Amino acid sequence: MTISTGDKIPSVTLRHMTPDGPAEIATQDIFTGKKVVLFAVPGAFTPGCSMSHLPGFVDHVDQIKAKGVDTVACIAVNDAFVMHAWGEAHKAEGIQMLADPDGEFARAVGLAVDLSQFGLGMRSARYALVVDDGVVTSAHIEPEGGITVSAASAVLEHL
Repeated sequence: MTISTGDKIPSVTLRHMTPDGPAEIATQDIFTGKKVVLFAVPGAFTPGCSMSHLPGFVDHVDQIKAKGVDTVACIAVNDAFVMHAWGEAHKAEGIQMLADPDGEFARAVGLAVDLSQFGLGMRSARYALVVDDGVVTSAHIEPEGGITVSAASAVLEHL
């Protein structure tokens, strides 16, 4: 079942980079008591994700936060090292880069996709969620291909 408006974010352990190296972070620590925009990409350094999706959020992060959002976070089925390097490559200082290394979160929200035909294996679908204190208030799940409903500009319009 795909996550939708009114659903709670599942309890999963993700990874992120800290000054001391990669560390675990629980979804409760990310979402509890906060308003969060979480956007998911199929993979760091992939064309659409690198040319459009992440750069759009980098460009709009201040406007999104000005609408009362505490955290803007990007998640992908990659490791913490890759997510950190990708964030640095795009100067994504205002975006929390989250790694879902084995796709546990993608499966838990019902948005895991098999991209083996492109040599990527199991990944996450492309989407954006607005989450208030752990509950999804709006879900923007992309139809196959393209970056429209989950683009930063589209999410900004719904805040």
